[in-house]
Amino acid sequence: MGNLVEENLKTVRQQMELACQASGRNIEDVKLLLATKTVPPEKMQMAIQAGETLFGENKAQELRDKFPLIQEDDGVEWHFIGHLQTNKVKEVVKYVTLIHSLDRLKLGQALHHQLLKENKTMDILVQINTSYEESKFGAAPETAVELVEQLAQLETLNVKGLMTIGKLNATNDETRHCFRLLRLIQAQVMEKKLPSVEMDILSMGMSGDFKVAIEEGATIIRVGTSIFGQRYLPDNYYWNENVLQGD
Repeated sequence: MGNLVEENLKTVRQQMELACQASGRNIEDVKLLLATKTVPPEKMQMAIQAGETLFGENKAQELRDKFPLIQEDDGVEWHFIGHLQTNKVKEVVKYVTLIHSLDRLKLGQALHHQLLKENKTMDILVQINTSYEESKFGAAPETAVELVEQLAQLETLNVKGLMTIGKLNATNDETRHCFRLLRLIQAQVMEKKLPSVEMDILSMGMSGDFKVAIEEGATIIRVGTSIFGQRYLPDNYYWNENVLQGD
């Protein structure tokens, strides 16, 4: 099993390299985040032994349970990539350095209040529903710039970029359109020159579409099943809403 994780990682890394070459990008500009929902700690340790350090969880409870089992390893960094409920904010801020899925002002305010209590700040990405699918979370593209402006007023939040999920079960062209729309929104936000906002990170691309995402400018790809294999539990265990944020 260990060899399989390592072999899968090599394959994904090679595919990343080829996608970067095809689009004239530097491989150093694209981070691989391992999406670890339902992945047991033993498999995560195999990835760590293979040199990986960046993990993303979808559920606050699973993050809390895994954190003490992994944290002793030097250099491991946790991100939160799932839909975040306001009542789980207190739990999540204990463990992560970046939240990918800030998709509404109410969540931003809840996060801000918790961070004020703890005298902390948090790096965030604003999640945009670029595929306009009702099953997905994320701000509507038309409201994205306004949401970034509102979140920028909350001084504990450091807006670092944007996140999206490509259209599910789509053609490469449909997926590419989602990723291009995210870049367009990135450009619109940058035009505003908001003082406390950076737009350096585009988190997009999962196991089925990360090569297209890299070609379209992704700086973080969220890959799970291509590395760890199919999940042990069905998606609806994770998502009553049946939505994936990283696979």
